[in-house]
Amino acid sequence: MSQAEQQPEPTTGAAAADAQAATERLGRLRSSIDNIDAALVHLLAERFKCTQEVGRLKAEHDMPASDPAREQRQITRLRALAEESHLDPAFAEKWFNFVVAEVIHHHERLANQH
Repeated sequence: MSQAEQQPEPTTGAAAADAQAATERLGRLRSSIDNIDAALVHLLAERFKCTQEVGRLKAEHDMPASDPAREQRQITRLRALAEESHLDPAFAEKWFNFVVAEVIHHHERLANQH
């Protein structure tokens, strides 16, 4: 049998409709993910506006850039929220630690400017 004769069989009407429906659903899901990503970016921007103000306040009053006791309370709280939301608590903690490291970096930079 030649290669031309070994072509896959054309999809049936039902299979083509299923594939089309799956493609449309995928598009809707991706659009929702894109919207959520945009919301997350905006929420992070708002969060960093608040933490910038905290950093300025700490710098003005010679307060330490980090607050390990508060960070631990936040980790505990966020891990519980993650569990309630069926999100991996370890992931929530990693995300929080990443954000806090950036916040502390900003606070230290502000403290060095004073």
